[in-house]
Amino acid sequence: MRCEVLAVGTELLLGQVVDTNSAWIGEQLALAGVDSLLAVKVGDNRERIVRALRDALARADAVICCGGLGPTQDDITREAIAEVMGVGLETRPELVEVIRELFAGRGRPMPDNNLRQAQVPAGATVIPQTRGTAPGLICPVGDRVVYAVPGVPHEMRDMLTRAVLPDLTARAGERATIRSRTLRTWGLGESAVAERLAPRLAALDATGNPTIAFLASGIEGIKVRITARGGGSDPAADAEALLAAEEGEVRALLGETVFGVDDETMEAAVGALLLRSGRTLAVAESLTGGLIGARVTAVTGASAWFRGGIVSYASEVKRDLLGVG
Repeated sequence: MRCEVLAVGTELLLGQVVDTNSAWIGEQLALAGVDSLLAVKVGDNRERIVRALRDALARADAVICCGGLGPTQDDITREAIAEVMGVGLETRPELVEVIRELFAGRGRPMPDNNLRQAQVPAGATVIPQTRGTAPGLICPVGDRVVYAVPGVPHEMRDMLTRAVLPDLTARAGERATIRSRTLRTWGLGESAVAERLAPRLAALDATGNPTIAFLASGIEGIKVRITARGGGSDPAADAEALLAAEEGEVRALLGETVFGVDDETMEAAVGALLLRSGRTLAVAESLTGGLIGARVTAVTGASAWFRGGIVSYASEVKRDLLGVG
């Protein structure tokens, strides 16, 4: 099952709102074993939304369209999807009542504009709204499908979890998951890490599962991400077994340059080494403003191995307290 994400809203293109929805949707798709091919942002323009939807449906089995379901004139996702489906919009009386009751429960009259949220492309299935006024949509387009969910993050997450992901996995007809594990390295540049791992990259080209990718992360070092797709009767266990086996292969090639896994930081790794050796740490910092001490003390249990530090800046402090000229 191949899926793309289309985030709708001119505010996303102007940088006024950061698109965190697409990142979260991509994470959930991976956990569900759905291949996420592309994530695109498009403004509130019907012609461009229609073109983006058609392009996505030409490549993928499903599209998750996020945003543009509100009550105002620039909320045109419904109209764009109806055009792609080749159908008109129909007002669902039951949705009108639901929206009217929501406003009544808040002691407010329903503006006429909200009636737009009761309009649904003919042939679409409604995803009931539980947290706002805009219902979601499941819209068949031939043998493919477009899901429309609100752009409000908590509404989107609820609908994706409750309706979209179950429908996607049912359409896929198989149980699968995509899991990743990140090995964190220090001491080698990105090209040097890639050179050491060249034999594994060549070997994995033949299978495509797992895969390896690199991410240069500044003072956090070079990250090596291993991604595996698991299937069978227990997809999660299958994926974890693939990750464990590949981690062993990668560690054999990178050796001690690997200092941590996933969210394990350099300071946490240093703390673990100190505990094992029965040693403690103190720091004397200059020009850092206490950055090292702050990072070290952010590690849970750091008091067992961190003695403290001096944050020096003025020359006389370095000379008098640290003996540095």
